[in-house]
Amino acid sequence: MGKPRESIRVHLFQVRDHGPAAAQELECFRRRCRLRTDQLSWHNVVDDPEVEWHLVETADAVMIGGAGTHSTTETYPFTEPLKAILQRVLEEGRPFFGSCWGHQFLAQQLGAEVETDGSRAEVGTYQVELTELGQADPLLAGLGPSFPAQLGHHDHVTGTSARMEILASTPLCGNQLLRATGKPAYGSQFHSELNQQDMSNRVAMYDYSYLEGGQAGADAFLATLTPSPEADQLLDRFLTLYT
Repeated sequence: MGKPRESIRVHLFQVRDHGPAAAQELECFRRRCRLRTDQLSWHNVVDDPEVEWHLVETADAVMIGGAGTHSTTETYPFTEPLKAILQRVLEEGRPFFGSCWGHQFLAQQLGAEVETDGSRAEVGTYQVELTELGQADPLLAGLGPSFPAQLGHHDHVTGTSARMEILASTPLCGNQLLRATGKPAYGSQFHSELNQQDMSNRVAMYDYSYLEGGQAGADAFLATLTPSPEADQLLDRFLTLYT
């Protein structure tokens, strides 16, 4: 820990079949991590499911982003190879952060389940409440008991296990932020890489298909978005703490 930021190398696994969203996600991770372009390598498992350890061998931290049409409740050609990578990352105690789909993938690896429930979908800016464990976790030190974050999901982590700690929740989703017990490995159901403007741009890329009500629904959604400065810090804080 304490490595100069300019020398840190991060590898991001993407699960994207939408080119503009994939490009935006990559740039958002780069900005939230405060990295140069050459410090962030990436691999889109949708385009190339052959995931091998050499991709992350020299990385100081590994991350997995969100997904557009893919769900962790389904199995894809990349599922088992990516599981093997994540398992080795956890076993070796390497820093890991999963956002949205990556959060769910981590939770499954730790023994929880994921279910699809559109009635509890969260799309927009929501207030996230820290648990007692969350308030004591070094990643969240000084952020206060709650903060706004950008969300966009229909799948939810259900249940828990001794291998994870739940650090934050919302009324609709009990597991908004988790940590692998005793490991520098975290997952956020909310999009830690997106700020308010990024969230607006992301939903627009999908022609507001996540929303109901046509243009009126889109206008109402945009009016509810708010800044999320605490959540926007998390990837930066994570790298500062664990690399």
